[in-house]
This record gives sequence, C-alpha cells and structure tokens, in this order.
Amino acid sequence: MFDAIVLSELVSMLFYSVIGMVLMYIAYKIIEILSPFPIVKEIEEDQNTSLAILIGSVFVSMAIIIAAVILS
Repeated sequence: MFDAIVLSELVSMLFYSVIGMVLMYIAYKIIEILSPFPIVKEIEEDQNTSLAILIGSVFVSMAIIIAAVILS
C-alpha cells in the first residue's frame, strides 16, 4: 500500500499539474484575444514558423515561472 507521504506527494503533483495546464490555457487565450490575426491559421495554413517559435517560447517561459512558484 501507499504510504501517507507518497499519497500526499501524488495528490500535490496532480493538483499542480492541473493548475499549470489551466494557466497555460489562460495564457494562450489571452494571446489569442490580443493578436490581430488568427494564430492557428497563421501557423497551420500560412506556415508562419516565427509565430510558432514565439508561441512556443511563451509556453516555455510560463512553464519556468509556474515551476519556480511551485518549488518555492
């Protein structure tokens, strides 16, 4: 059986993972609202690689910030 410490660590990991994904979704929606063009169309149809790199870097930076907050 699971020890109480292992179980609490598992629950906290799941909790912070869900919070991280929700924050990433909110960040994407804010970027989508603020951009003057449809992001998905630009990346998929127009093959705008620089926009894809920019959006990816925003997600990586958000992940670093969320990880730093969780570890503190």
